[in-house]
Amino acid sequence: MGPILLAFVLAVAAWLLVVGDLVRRYRPAWHWYLTGYPAAAWRVVFTWRRVALLNDLAVSRLPARTLVGHLLVKGDPVRPVAPRISFPRATRMGLSVVVRLHAGQTPATYMQAADALVHAWKVHAVRVTSPERGLVLLTATATDPLERPGLANAPAELLSALIGALETGGPWVMNLRLVPHWLIAGATRSGKSTLLARLITQLAPQPVALVGIDCKGGMELGLFTQRLSALATCRREAVAVLTALVVDMQDRMNACRTAGVRSIWELPDKLRPVPVVVLVDEIAELYLSDGTRQSKAEAEQCSTLLLRLAQLGAALGLHLVVAGQRVGSDLGPGVTALRAQLGGRICHRVNDPGTAEMTLGDLNKDAVTVAQAITAQERGVAVCTGPDGGWARARSHLTPTNEAVATARKHSGMTPELPVLNRALVALEGDGK
Repeated sequence: MGPILLAFVLAVAAWLLVVGDLVRRYRPAWHWYLTGYPAAAWRVVFTWRRVALLNDLAVSRLPARTLVGHLLVKGDPVRPVAPRISFPRATRMGLSVVVRLHAGQTPATYMQAADALVHAWKVHAVRVTSPERGLVLLTATATDPLERPGLANAPAELLSALIGALETGGPWVMNLRLVPHWLIAGATRSGKSTLLARLITQLAPQPVALVGIDCKGGMELGLFTQRLSALATCRREAVAVLTALVVDMQDRMNACRTAGVRSIWELPDKLRPVPVVVLVDEIAELYLSDGTRQSKAEAEQCSTLLLRLAQLGAALGLHLVVAGQRVGSDLGPGVTALRAQLGGRICHRVNDPGTAEMTLGDLNKDAVTVAQAITAQERGVAVCTGPDGGWARARSHLTPTNEAVATARKHSGMTPELPVLNRALVALEGDGK
C-alpha cells in the first residue's frame, strides 16, 4: 500500500501543479483569489506591527516623561502601539487595508513607508490615499497590471475614446465631454505617438471633425490626412487654421446667444455644429522663435489663439489635445497660461524633470515622482488624470501605424467639411504665390 499511496499522492501533486499553472496563466484572477490573496493577507496581518514599529508608524500612548516614585524618568516612549487596521479586503489582483491614524499622524508618513510595505507584503506596489480625515487606505497590487494590459471595455459615447487600461485593471478613457482639453507629454519612443494614433482610431468612426497641427512637416498626423478636416504642417499654416477656428468659435457663440442657451449641446440637433477636436503634435514648434520679427509675431499669435480656444471652446464643441516632447516655462509665459486650461494630463517617460513637473506638478507631487520613475522599457506607460479627479498609472493599447491609417482611410467618408478652414488655407496659398 505504501508505494501505491505515494504514487497517488505524487500524481495528485503533479496534477495540482499543472492545473495551478494553467489557472495562473489563463485565469490570473482566480489564481489570486485562491492562493495569492490568502498568503498576502496573512503577511499583512502578521507583519503589520513590526513594519509599523520600524517605519515610525507606531506611537506610544504614554508620555515621554514618567513619574516613578519621587523620580522623573525621561526617555523614549515605551510600548509603542501600531495603528489599527482592517482585515485585508481582496480586490482583483490585489488587496486593500484601511488604517485608522493616531492623533497627529498624516498620510505623508505612510507614503514614505510604502516601499517597506511592498517588501514586507511581497507585492508589486502599494498606493497610499486618504479617503477621509483620520483614515488611510493602503491599496496593494500583486503584479504589475500594465505589464500585459488586456483589452478593457467601455461604453461608446460621443467624444469618448478608449485609450488603454488603468493600473486598477479598469478602462482608460479620454472623455472630452467631461474633460474638454488635454496635455500629453512624452519623450521620443515613450508611447506618445502611439497614444495619438489610438485616439484618432477611436474618434474616426464618430461624427466629429479632426483638425491636425503638425509643424514637423506633417510627418506624424499627415498619415491620417484622409480623416482630417484640415492639416497645418508649418507655423504659418497653424496661425491660419487657429484664426479660422476662433472665427468659427465666434459664430458658435452667436448661435448659442440667439437660441438662448449656454452651450452647443443645448441646441437642437439640426442647429448643433459639428464638434471639433484639434490635435497639436509638438507644441514647442509653435512657441519657439528664431529671433526674427515674423517668427516672434507668429509665436505670439499661436499662443494667443490656442489660449482663446482653451478658455472658451469647451461649451462650444472645440477641444484641444496638445502633445509635446518637452513642455516647460522656458517656452514662454503662454505655455504656462495654456497649461492651466488643459485639465486632462498625460505624462509618459520624459527626459527632464521640468516637463514632468509642468505636466503633473499642479495635479499631485507624488504623480510627478511616479512619472519620473517610468523606464525606457515601459513604452506606452503614463501617469494620467484619473477618473475620480486624482491620478493613476495607465498604459495605452498598442495601435500599429498601419492599423491606424487603415481606420482613418475606412472612415474618410465621415470627414466633415469646415468651410471656414478651407477658405483660410486657400487664402494662405494665394498669399504665398
